Amino acid sequence: MKAARLTTALSLTLLLGGCAGWFPREVLQGQGDPLAWQAHKAHLAALDAWQIDGKVGIRAPKGTSSQSGSATLFWLQRQAYYDIRLSGPLGGGAARLTGRPDEATLEVANRGRYQAASPEALLEQQLGWKLPVSHLLWWVRGLPAPDSKSRLTLDGDSRLANLEQDGWQVEYLRYGEANGYWLPERLKLRGHDLEITLVIKDWQPRQLGQ
Repeated sequence: MKAARLTTALSLTLLLGGCAGWFPREVLQGQGDPLAWQAHKAHLAALDAWQIDGKVGIRAPKGTSSQSGSATLFWLQRQAYYDIRLSGPLGGGAARLTGRPDEATLEVANRGRYQAASPEALLEQQLGWKLPVSHLLWWVRGLPAPDSKSRLTLDGDSRLANLEQDGWQVEYLRYGEANGYWLPERLKLRGHDLEITLVIKDWQPRQLGQ
């Protein structure tokens, strides 16, 4: 009997440890259903290509090196490759950020072409912005980035209402449906002395596959 109880306890411990390994980085709260959230997340994670048209606004504290203003946004994503264009970014003309993991290129109107290993490094060096570009690949779909811990608040539809991750707070203000996907249309980011508002006017999501 003792051996049986020991075996049962060991099996339960292993099972719980395995479950913790599946979702070790997310803390869920809010009124949504966790199982519905997992289904929604899996559906969005399969989305690996899109075209976005919208607008981005950036507010920085006075007296910092960062600029403030707004720009129109075009974002083309094809699996790991991204092409993000800002027209009239904060009064500075136009900028285009392209790349893939471990390789990023920034072209700024009337200034030149620059390269670095990450988009975050490029934007901070050339424009003075500490923007979480790699995380935005996930956040723009209404998902937490998978490589760090996050605290999630779900809304009544089991979608993200708020996200806290790596010093950033993301508030999801509006969703819309496009090609069978419920995707963010308005979100606000706060962190690292910046406030960013992203308004998406047109979503064209696609799933290219592996």
